[in-house]
Amino acid sequence: MGFLRRQIITAALTANALRPLPGLRVGVPSFFAGWLTSELAPQLLALTTADAAAHLPARRRSTAGLALAAASAAGLAVMIRQSQQVRDLAERSLTDALGVDYVEQLDEAPTPAELATPWRQIAYPFRIRDERVRVERNVAYAPHGKRGMLDIYLPAEHELEKAPVLLQVHGGGWTIGTKDQQGLPLMHHLAAKGWICVAINYRLAPRNPFPAHIIDVKRAIAWVREHIEEYGGDPDYIAITGGSAGGHLAALAALTANDPAYQPGFEDDDTTVQVAVPHYGVYDFAGSTGLRSAELMRDGFLGPRVFGKHWHEVPEEFEAASPILRITEDAPDFYVLHGAHDTLVSVEQARLFVARLRRVSRHRVVYTELPGAQHAFDIFPSVRSAHIVRAIDRYLHWHWNGYRQGREVADDSPAATVEAAADAG
Repeated sequence: MGFLRRQIITAALTANALRPLPGLRVGVPSFFAGWLTSELAPQLLALTTADAAAHLPARRRSTAGLALAAASAAGLAVMIRQSQQVRDLAERSLTDALGVDYVEQLDEAPTPAELATPWRQIAYPFRIRDERVRVERNVAYAPHGKRGMLDIYLPAEHELEKAPVLLQVHGGGWTIGTKDQQGLPLMHHLAAKGWICVAINYRLAPRNPFPAHIIDVKRAIAWVREHIEEYGGDPDYIAITGGSAGGHLAALAALTANDPAYQPGFEDDDTTVQVAVPHYGVYDFAGSTGLRSAELMRDGFLGPRVFGKHWHEVPEEFEAASPILRITEDAPDFYVLHGAHDTLVSVEQARLFVARLRRVSRHRVVYTELPGAQHAFDIFPSVRSAHIVRAIDRYLHWHWNGYRQGREVADDSPAATVEAAADAG
């Protein structure tokens, strides 16, 4: 492939990442091209620069190719700058929702080195390894073969006691995906800092239509409450996260705690979670927001592929599966993240979901909208995902410390003391 052709392709990828092509039919290819280009912008910029430099001494230089390389380099630099701005943007989201003094509730304030872009890690984005973390794989939590398995991420060096727990739910359009493909940067980061992270498989459509997915997520929560103490975890504190379909399931699980309709055979098990951190989730299954993109997803994909039913036949099932319609004042704390350039799930769903959470819920709601970000921005280490992982780290440690302090106050209260004395007697 010649220099000019390479630069034409690079310029097209860059243009699509900066301004994704709209429309349902081109949304998926636009996503794949834009996602990889924007998250790998530093690597692509280096390759483009090296390619142009190698071409300069050529006898028959392509002026058009060099111009395209310069334009691509400028566009890629814009993307890198947008990714780096996420650090300050996420921090503003946290301080706006939690208060400027939230950092005082962390174990320690983040250092400049911890806030800096980890270029060495980003240089090898598809090699996610950490010697500080060990993984116990394929632990059964449900009788569904491989789809009923989970992995447990733990600190490698020391034993845990009452450690906070993060439950990771993978995405994949409710039809594909496995537990070892997503959430890896966040799980490795938190496990290295003393958390227990649990990544689950669950049954997939169309073989297992909805609500099999949410039933399995709830069964996993029940399993964590029953068994995680064996691994050093705190069964009373569970944070839940996931992206795309996993973001939908994480949000829905958080908003439907102990709902017997989604807990057949284990109705009495506790499936509450303390906090939810959904990424680029689908919050409107029923088209209740009036968004045309939500209606198209409902009628063209969710109905035929995920439910195996049409919306007009059972609208109540689509409504029950819509997190935006399940919000109550008792909704747990939420940290919602979404990319402004998402071509698979409109950012409008996240905006409307957050707005309703803030109107109805009596708990804290944090929202970070990422400029220039496509769907799946957190799959592998990148400039953007590195800063998001660290922001979630700060948020979850703030939440965990606040939870512990509240429990300690409750345990030390006069009523608790009297109750303990009565139990002892």
